[in-house]
Amino acid sequence: MKKFVQLLCAALLGTGLIAAAQAAEPAPLPATSIYRIPPLTLVDQDGHSFSFASLVGTPRLLGMFYASCQMACPVEIETIKQIERAVAKASGKSIPVVLVSFDPAHDDVAALRKAAVQHGVSAPEFLLTRAMTGDIGMLGGVLGISWRPLPGGGFQHNVVVALLDREGRIIATDPANGRADPAFVAAIVREERATR
Repeated sequence: MKKFVQLLCAALLGTGLIAAAQAAEPAPLPATSIYRIPPLTLVDQDGHSFSFASLVGTPRLLGMFYASCQMACPVEIETIKQIERAVAKASGKSIPVVLVSFDPAHDDVAALRKAAVQHGVSAPEFLLTRAMTGDIGMLGGVLGISWRPLPGGGFQHNVVVALLDREGRIIATDPANGRADPAFVAAIVREERATR
């Protein structure tokens, strides 16, 4: 009888472990999720590294930039800050932001930190990041962002900021050109309310 009880306990424990493991497995991402981009590892302005796919679960804004930019990127960041203020006013919540550098050769943690200080942004709400591994060209392609180096340094590039839903699907985009677009702000507020 004692052996039977031990076998029964072992079987129940094994079933429980299997159920726990199955519950811990994340649901598969939809085919249109940007988080399906082959493994991309990022490091932020505070030196914290994380996988791009780990951002799943929360709506957020995503864009690209480079830290030494003197024109489009500062306008992009200031526009995002305007958007954040408008969203907070409308919903009482903030929207997390991730910007990925397309100049990882120069944008080390120190450069990212300096840019964060210059623009008055801080982690974890506003992450300035660079890729440690992975294909940022693919990320740019999915977002509709292109860049090319200029002969005297810097880059010619466009700006797109995307609103991602919690599974990483692009819901709306904005050119972040100096003003908070009310339609983009409304899309963010709707998405935040839908995930409450």
